[in-house]
Amino acid sequence: MLGTRTTSGGGQMFDEALAARVRPLLADQPEVTEKRMFGGLAFLLGGHMAVAVSAKGGLMVRVPPERTGELLAEPGVAPMEMRGREMRGWLRVDAAVLDDDELAHWVEVGADCARSLPPQA
Repeated sequence: MLGTRTTSGGGQMFDEALAARVRPLLADQPEVTEKRMFGGLAFLLGGHMAVAVSAKGGLMVRVPPERTGELLAEPGVAPMEMRGREMRGWLRVDAAVLDDDELAHWVEVGADCARSLPPQA
């Protein structure tokens, strides 16, 4: 699904339509903040990043590291890489598979993981 793209800091783009679909899925969560990071738009719960609309397209999702193998088996999911290195505890989900149900599923996975982390000092 292609959405309207908007400029983020540094001239990079992210899918504003996808971000607009994520917002209501987190609306009932306490301490939700949005922050432009890595050329995309991150959604944080209690200071911990849960998901981010990626400048490279799709969604970056925080996952429990022990569930990585299981979650990689889902359609459109790949390891998250930054500067050629795999990011432990993060997956990338292709925008093409993010219908409403899949998006809700992945936002819930990221939110659950972020809420499981200790409070920020």
